[in-house]
Amino acid sequence: MRVSKTRKQVVVGVLSSIAYLLMMLEIPYPGPLLLKIDFSDIPAIIAAIVFGPVAGIVVEGIKNLLHYMIQGSGTGVPVGECANFISGLLFILPVSWIYKKTTSTKGVASGLVIGTLCMTVLMGILNYFVFIPAYTLFFHAPATTSQQMIQTIVAFILPFNMVKGVLITTVFLLLYAKLKTWLSRQTEVRNAA
Repeated sequence: MRVSKTRKQVVVGVLSSIAYLLMMLEIPYPGPLLLKIDFSDIPAIIAAIVFGPVAGIVVEGIKNLLHYMIQGSGTGVPVGECANFISGLLFILPVSWIYKKTTSTKGVASGLVIGTLCMTVLMGILNYFVFIPAYTLFFHAPATTSQQMIQTIVAFILPFNMVKGVLITTVFLLLYAKLKTWLSRQTEVRNAA
């Protein structure tokens, strides 16, 4: 049991480091906002599938903590990292939950699609109520009316999260085809422990 716990901690630590490195490889998303697509949720998905949702949450948390500590936010308030953490959770938790019920390619694909939809819709709502007001407050961004926020969310944030989810889904499914046997074996080891 002790070796299993140590192994889990080491793998989660390695996946967190990989996630942070992938987070640094950002692809700018076209538009007036500073949105960037990265593939740092992939190691969190692997952790969530292999060790359960808590491991995925830990990878998301460590990745964003490292990003904040190393690159900072300019104001000392980690608004972007909080948004990234929450969007990552909205994406990976459905994958983990569905994979636990259906350990197949179909289960993973269903989880990724539902995760993409959850991330897209809920991040739109959270941007309206939390993140856009936080950027206005902490980064002295120009104040926006409710109508302007809705237009920004519909024109940029919803499509951004959908594109990000589709790209991560595509890359993860390609990886899953190669890692399927390993992931299944790891899940069996976890369930036996």
